[in-house]
Amino acid sequence: MSYHFTKTLTGDFEQTIQKVTETLAGFGFGVLTTIDVQATMKKKINEDIRPYTILGACNPKLAFRALAAENKIGTMLPCNVVVQQIADGSIEVSAVDPAASMSAIENDTLGALALEVQDLLKQVIAAL
Repeated sequence: MSYHFTKTLTGDFEQTIQKVTETLAGFGFGVLTTIDVQATMKKKINEDIRPYTILGACNPKLAFRALAAENKIGTMLPCNVVVQQIADGSIEVSAVDPAASMSAIENDTLGALALEVQDLLKQVIAAL
């Protein structure tokens, strides 16, 4: 089982981040965190890597339902979406598959909810 959904795009890296953020919003997700991994690696260990940003996406209504179903599910929230430039200059956008990441949790309510979030994130990636 794959743990992500990925689509390759062309264009400007920062504009792609904006497009991903807007597309997520169209499906009810806000971006709670933005981690510039490239800048962090340079600052913390003086290493250079390709442009790589992690967006912590959250759909508040679905997160509320998940927290009600499983009180420690916050260890898996928010849903990460990675935007990274790859070797040929194109940009890859990958979203976590919540059904795969939550499959170890024995909670039928949460499993159904993970499938709901999975469907939405698949739609986000397809819409890019």
